[in-house]
Parts: sequence; C-alpha cells; structure tokens
Amino acid sequence: MTTFKDASTQTRNHHKLSIAEILETVADGEIPVRFTAYDGSAAGPEDAEYGLTLKSPRGTTYLATAPGDLGMARAYVAGDLDATGVHPGDPYEVLRVMGDDLHFRRPSALTIASITRSLGWDLLRPIAPPPQEALPRWRRLAEGLRHSKTRDAEVIHHHYDVSNTFYEHVLGPSMTYTCAAYKSPKQSLEDAQENKYRLVFEKLGLKAGDRLLDIGCGWGSMVRFAARRGVKVIGVTLSAEQAAWAQKAIADEGLSDLAEVRHSDYRDITETGFDAVSSIGLTEHIGVHNYPAYFGFIQSKLRDGGRLLNHCITRPDNRHQARAGGFIDRYVFPDGELTGSGRIITEIQNIGLEVRHEENLREHYALTLKAWCQNLVDNWDACVAEVGEGTARVWGLYMAGSRLGFERNVVQLHQVLAVKLGPKGQAEVPLRPWWKG
Repeated sequence: MTTFKDASTQTRNHHKLSIAEILETVADGEIPVRFTAYDGSAAGPEDAEYGLTLKSPRGTTYLATAPGDLGMARAYVAGDLDATGVHPGDPYEVLRVMGDDLHFRRPSALTIASITRSLGWDLLRPIAPPPQEALPRWRRLAEGLRHSKTRDAEVIHHHYDVSNTFYEHVLGPSMTYTCAAYKSPKQSLEDAQENKYRLVFEKLGLKAGDRLLDIGCGWGSMVRFAARRGVKVIGVTLSAEQAAWAQKAIADEGLSDLAEVRHSDYRDITETGFDAVSSIGLTEHIGVHNYPAYFGFIQSKLRDGGRLLNHCITRPDNRHQARAGGFIDRYVFPDGELTGSGRIITEIQNIGLEVRHEENLREHYALTLKAWCQNLVDNWDACVAEVGEGTARVWGLYMAGSRLGFERNVVQLHQVLAVKLGPKGQAEVPLRPWWKG
C-alpha cells in the first residue's frame, strides 16, 4: 500500500485521504498492528497478530476531537473501536504492542489541513461521550470543591458503586481491590491477597485485644482478617454498597462483636487511641495537597506507640504532576492524584510520625491486575449482563493498561510503615523487621 507522508502533495492534488491513510500520515514509523476502517481502508501488516477495527464515523469523531488516550477510550468503550486478537476483558497484548512500537509525530499545518478536509466538518464536531464517562474536572465543581466531603462521596460512588456482583466476578472471593503480595508468580490471587493482609497485620504488630482503624476499608477484608484474630476494628468507606456488603459479611462470620464497617467519611470518625491505622488504597483519592491534613488526622487517632501502614499507588519519582491522564480521570478515578513515595514519606514525617520501613510492591500489582483481567475474561458474559458491555470494556481496558504501567515502571505501589513516638521518643517497635516477607 502506498503511504502518504507528503501531505503537501495531497493538498495540491486535492486528494481525499482514507481513514487508514490518515493514520499512516501521522504515524512515526511502521504501524505494528493491522488497522481496518469502516470506509474499507487498511494499514499495517496483513499478518499482524493483533489489530484495531474502526467501525463507525462516530468512532472517528471520538478519535479526532479528543486525541490521545481519552479519544481512543471513548471509541473503544462505545463499541466503535474493537481490538482483534485479544479478549475485551484483557486487551493487554494489543496495548503492549502499541505501547512498544506505535508512535506518532506532530503533523504540520498542511497535514492538518489535508486531514481536516478529508474528514469533513461533520466528523470534527464534538459529540456526547459514552455514558460511563464522568464529568470533566471543571464541571465537577457543581458537585463541590475538589476533595470536599460532598465531591469525594460522588467520585467514590462513580467508581465503587458499580455493582457488588460485578466486583465479586472480577475480584474473586477475597473482594479485595488493592495490590496483593505474592510469594511467587504462581501463587493464586486469593492466597496472595490473604498474604497481603497477613503482611499488613504483622507490620502493624497487631494482637488480640488491640484496636484498629481501617480507613477506606472497601468490602471489609482487612477488617475481617483482623477481627478473626481478636482485634477490635472499625472500618470506614464512602461507598454505601461496600458498607452494606461488608456488614453482612461481618455478621455472616459471627464477627459483629469485634468489627464494624461504617458508611462514612473518614473525617467523621470520633474515636481515638487506636493501636494501629491501616490505609490501604485510599491515599490515591485524598489529593496531594491534603496529605498534611490526612496524615495529621491519622496521627490524632493513634495512641503513643501506635503504628500506621499506608499502602498506595505512587509515581516512580516526585517530579510529575499529580493528576491522572484523561482516561483514568474520566472513566476510572475522578479526582485521583498520584505522587512519588518520597512525597508521601516526607508528609508523614512532617506531621511527626517516624517512618520505620517502606517497600515497593510494583511487580506484585502487575500480577494482581493480570489475575483480575483473567477473572473478567472468565466471567465476561455475567459481567456484561450485570453492568453492560461499555462498563465491562472500561474495566478490561483500565486493568490491562494498568498492568502494563506497573510492568514498565510508569507507576509503583509502596507500603510505608510509621509509628507515633512517645513524649521521649519511645517507638515501641523491635530493633529489626519482625514480619515474614
């Protein structure tokens, strides 16, 4: 097939570019997947293992009006763009190939003019995004200031109140939507999640009769893990569906005398004097500028000698902007923010807690996401029946893309252990790490 790198020649000849020719024009180098479009055009190797199929003009509009990951996500979620050679519950391989070998260059003014004329103005008029997309940040102001109680409740509802049944299919019996801790790559997801809770429990030095506050407790898996071992636990979540599921699970296990999960903002917890606080997968939702207040709140809830275990996704450095990209912000974690582990450790230290240990579980999260994607593939029909194909596609795309991000060190997962010192510097911790790896 002829490639069309010289847009000025096409402009002089008034040549109308096909969809595939437009892709070839903006691609920098060879296209590693087979691309086919509704206008009958194609690009890329005919024998490519993976491919993309653009099925409708609406998909072209999404791609043209929101270049980058947001436009592709809109087309894919709406069903206007399909990935071939992979299952929609786990498009990891096509994302990997595209991430490695598909690159774009900034088009010249003449190239843009040629593309615009070829597409026509009808395809360049913005249209409504798929219904799974959250409002843009500026529109969310109507729901309250960023990270106010009202707005935090709304964005948590967007992400977590999808369907408990859907999450049961994807997460498995542990109902744990955070990174597992694998002893080996062959360990099962359930065993790795149990191992993660064991790791947190041991790092916090918990024992029967202690009191634990679990902030952002999800479906209460850490709450129940600790309560089974005699710890008195309060869990808190902004998701009404999570709280209802967790309370039932607590009652079903006969743990109601030791554990409870509240549907509440963590800032409304009045109890103090906890032996430990666990924050597993919540810091991503707090907002970087709110770290001092957040960790200050945690410090106020701990007794002297009490410990904090903070487990969260981070950037690989402390220089990048905290905000997530377009797809993540609009489809997955509205208002989510990530920063480096150095910033988190600094903020924990600055409010007076002493950091005693930190570790990076980056590869563990890649394995976790791989397992979640496999669950989605295995339960695809049930998941689609529960939440619709568009939402199921969001989750497959998000989890597969995130797996790639953890593998490529775009993001990391850090656990930070800290202690609230006594008035004379008492730490109440052993001299060396006391937990099993």
